[in-house]
Amino acid sequence: MPTPSSLAYFENLDLGEATKEIIAEYIWIGGTSCDLRSKAKTLPSSVTSPKDLPKWNYDGSSTGQAHGSDSEVILYPQAIFRDPFRGGQNILVICDTYTPKGEPLSTNNRARAAKIFEADEVAPEEPWFGLEQEYTLLQKDINWPLGWPVGGFPAPQGPYYCGVGANKAWGRDIVNAHYKACLYAGVKISGINGEVMPGQWEFQVGPCVGIDAGDHLVCARYILERMTEIANVVLSFDPKPIPTGEWNGAGCHVNYSTKSMRSAGGYELIREAIEKLGLRHKEHIACYGEGNEKRLTGKHETASVHKFSWEVADRGASIRVGRETEADGKGYFEDRRPSANMDPYLVTSMIAGTTLLWHPAGRKEKN
Repeated sequence: MPTPSSLAYFENLDLGEATKEIIAEYIWIGGTSCDLRSKAKTLPSSVTSPKDLPKWNYDGSSTGQAHGSDSEVILYPQAIFRDPFRGGQNILVICDTYTPKGEPLSTNNRARAAKIFEADEVAPEEPWFGLEQEYTLLQKDINWPLGWPVGGFPAPQGPYYCGVGANKAWGRDIVNAHYKACLYAGVKISGINGEVMPGQWEFQVGPCVGIDAGDHLVCARYILERMTEIANVVLSFDPKPIPTGEWNGAGCHVNYSTKSMRSAGGYELIREAIEKLGLRHKEHIACYGEGNEKRLTGKHETASVHKFSWEVADRGASIRVGRETEADGKGYFEDRRPSANMDPYLVTSMIAGTTLLWHPAGRKEKN
């Protein structure tokens, strides 16, 4: 039991015993898709809606988002989650970023995604997303995967995927702590598992509708960053953390469906959507994560970055359609191309935009 002589005692103080004030941790994406930043603000009382939260600002010149001569960036609160670290009525606040004139920053993919998801052709289709976030846990200071011998390699891949045991799974305490903390926060985390490469894990978020998928994944990433900070372990979303040898990379597969795809006759619409994605393969790859070409080699459960393909039940294809979807004639498909470090707002909105808003030249869309 922590005592007043330990920092843990004060970290775990119940503010509700002394004040109505709460702490709101404002979270945003910095200059890159995985560059999460945060800072805390005291509020006079508990809040349940982002609309009741004040806007805030930060120094964008320190995050690669503004020049020093005009560095103020404005945070717009967009989503609220319970704070699993402070507990009580304290909250985590997912924000996006704007200039003082109210214009979205060039790195603010959330604002652009919101417009796509609010479009008349998209919103009624209730696009569902399930995101499979892979990540690698690294030993601090040496940046080598957890459980790997320093300067060496473990036994070949095979026993680690969903593996159990001291010689097969490393970091399970971090993974389980993250899982429970996400459930506490209200994140729609739907599962976890050990991945193919030792020291690598995955969590799943969803199904979420539209913009919520990005908000929930960003919150889950933030909580995981904090968990690894506590454990003194480095979190990596590098799509190919071990560039040589027979080791899997790290992706963030996107499972996607619309109301029409989930309804009778939806399989034909799935095929049409996949055809559109194939026609815009290069445009999607350009937005699917930095360094993704190192992962998409055509080996280790990936398709080649240079060639689009789709198959039923094939994890070596760009797009995988499940056996159940084929049998039912409706359902969802999985885009296996996005990398672990992708921006979820950019990727989910691009998939929705291509499949629901984009009309290939010279082709007449069905009514």
